[in-house]
Amino acid sequence: MRQSIAIIFLFIGLIFSCKNNTPEELKADKDLSELFTMMQGSFNSEIQSQVDSTYFNISLHMYPIWEDKGNFLYVEQALNSMQNKPYRQRIYEVKRVNDSTFISEVYTLNADSLWIGKWKNLKAFDSISINDISLKSGCEVVLKRIGPNHFNGKTGDKPCASSLRGASYAQSEVEILEDKIISWDRGFDADGNHVWGAEKGGYIFNKLD
Repeated sequence: MRQSIAIIFLFIGLIFSCKNNTPEELKADKDLSELFTMMQGSFNSEIQSQVDSTYFNISLHMYPIWEDKGNFLYVEQALNSMQNKPYRQRIYEVKRVNDSTFISEVYTLNADSLWIGKWKNLKAFDSISINDISLKSGCEVVLKRIGPNHFNGKTGDKPCASSLRGASYAQSEVEILEDKIISWDRGFDADGNHVWGAEKGGYIFNKLD
């Protein structure tokens, strides 16, 4: 008898522990999935470079890794003609902050050269974990939806440290659409003078796949 009562209470407990997501929670998760999916793929700025010679043709590859651990992307950026020598390799983690805000945190990899071209072989990243990468504090991009298939964001209030070409800090502005990503990365010295990055506006990376 006691065993039967225990089973009944266990069953009731399971029912109440399986709380259904609210419509707001489901919508937020759907938005996060949409944003994460839109960021994936191979892109380049070839069209922009043909129209305006002050922009280079740059390749951008962003593909998911560690899919059972969250929303992580391996990111590799290079001159399109020198893809075997990327100038930026990062891991992004895309997360939901609240019902209207998302964040893309930026991590650096140890021994960058070991990971060149590994966007073609994503299983290679199973040999490392989040404990093997380093967060770039202040370099995260805060994003909000501004329309269907359209997100916009920029780096937050904390400075993103950068020593590239005499810079003291960097700022990023990003626009994510279904068929392209517009990214404007710039470096500034301690006095706020622009020292690297496009001057007119962001690079337009058209999706290739």
